[in-house]
Amino acid sequence: MRLHLHLLSDSTGETLENIAKAALAQYDDVETIRHFWPMVRTEAHLERILEEIAQNPGLVVFTLVNSATRAMLEQRCRALGLPAVAPLDPVNDALSALLGQEAKARPGRQHMLDAAYFARVDAIQFTIAHDDGIGWEDWEEADIVLAGVSRTSKTPTSIYLANRGFKTANIPIVVESPPPPVLFGLERPMVVGLTTSADRLIQVRRNRLLSLNQAAETDYVDPQAVAREVAYARRMFADNGWPVIDVTRRSIEETAAAIIALAQQNKADS
Repeated sequence: MRLHLHLLSDSTGETLENIAKAALAQYDDVETIRHFWPMVRTEAHLERILEEIAQNPGLVVFTLVNSATRAMLEQRCRALGLPAVAPLDPVNDALSALLGQEAKARPGRQHMLDAAYFARVDAIQFTIAHDDGIGWEDWEEADIVLAGVSRTSKTPTSIYLANRGFKTANIPIVVESPPPPVLFGLERPMVVGLTTSADRLIQVRRNRLLSLNQAAETDYVDPQAVAREVAYARRMFADNGWPVIDVTRRSIEETAAAIIALAQQNKADS
């Protein structure tokens, strides 16, 4: 099945894209053609978009707070016989009822340059500068330190956590090269061990070597060597009492969500 999906936002559209992505993940065999329209703030701009929508009819999903542009979009969609959905409306209605106040009709209000925004920028910069064991002298400034053998998704998980505002460093656990002693004396950061099954690790590593056109038969993918690596890392995690997350069957988002839950629990207990 083929679907034209029109996403209209009066801001960057990041929230809208995430909503659409989450919803579409529930359906199989759908060829989705996305039409993304950010920063829609004038009727003239909307008029041009409506021409495109008429030529490629489909589902219209929008986050527009200006009453005039919103009314114009809804009216034209009704005339075209197309569904137009405002996914944030139920949440705003519920909040208004509970809080006893109307939502502030400000385009892109969630992206205002406030303290939280700058904290997230700082987290991203810190995380990029402390990838793969770099900058271990500053690890005490981190919120989270991820440890694990090669190819346990440390870097992408770190970046995801940084986008959620957590300063994250990561360190590869290598049998022949133990991590710096500072790792075992950290007080502020929460150290989390990432592990996976040896079979899955071999598969991921072999695919990585093939993608780099390198020999796929080395100690890096040798079953006994990999098993030793995994066991070495797990002993280290257990000896230091670090929480461990098995990433074998987890996506990056699922791993990050589990780490965030641990961080929130640690904060509540402290």
